[in-house]
Amino acid sequence: MSSHAVAEQDSGGAWSGGKSPFGVSYGKVFMWFFLVSDALTFSGLLCAYAFMRHKHPEVWPNPADVFTHFPFYEGHIPLAYVGLMTLILIMSSVTMVLAVEAGHRNDKKKVTIWLFLTIIGGAMFVGSQAWEWWHFIVGTEHGAMRSVFVDGHWTQEIRKGANMTVNEYGLPVFANFFFFITGFHGFHVFSGVIINLVIFINVVRGTYERRGHYEMIEKVGLYWHFVDLVWVFVFTFFYLL
Repeated sequence: MSSHAVAEQDSGGAWSGGKSPFGVSYGKVFMWFFLVSDALTFSGLLCAYAFMRHKHPEVWPNPADVFTHFPFYEGHIPLAYVGLMTLILIMSSVTMVLAVEAGHRNDKKKVTIWLFLTIIGGAMFVGSQAWEWWHFIVGTEHGAMRSVFVDGHWTQEIRKGANMTVNEYGLPVFANFFFFITGFHGFHVFSGVIINLVIFINVVRGTYERRGHYEMIEKVGLYWHFVDLVWVFVFTFFYLL
């Protein structure tokens, strides 16, 4: 490393990131550290789900037969609502890209517009997921006949909906994975909406305009794109495979 590069690093302080070797601020570096660790957590959950599904293929519920509801429609459309949720989240990722791009140009007006639309998209996704959870918990109108062990003998009873111990659609572990994986991801989306809302307020107040840069938009954009990418894997592993 040249003496000029060393001096350039030292002049910015230990946490500035400097220009060498990558020219990345400490905020972006630690965001990447967090995202990598979070990716490992989601990977473990999805691998566990894949293992259990492979272990019980003959009795594992088919998501296309479970998630068929759609608002204001009495019939059944396999995975249509989940597909709509996915589209909403992907579009929110597009608006976040546009917000970051506007931040690079120090365009406060465009950052405000695109970040606001990102918040709306995230809130719509969280609300849609709550609606899906409610239908999964309530179950179908007629439920399903299941064998249960009561007072030393097996008996038949009708089960409706799903929770951590009962699942109308099949194995209870399917419901466990559904609540944990989609709930964990939903918590990330909800957290992202709150963070984006805080950043949005700062944008409106002119905080980043006074700083002379909108790097904070790029940092939260990394998180938001990660959340969207994780949902693509959740949608593929849990709903399609």
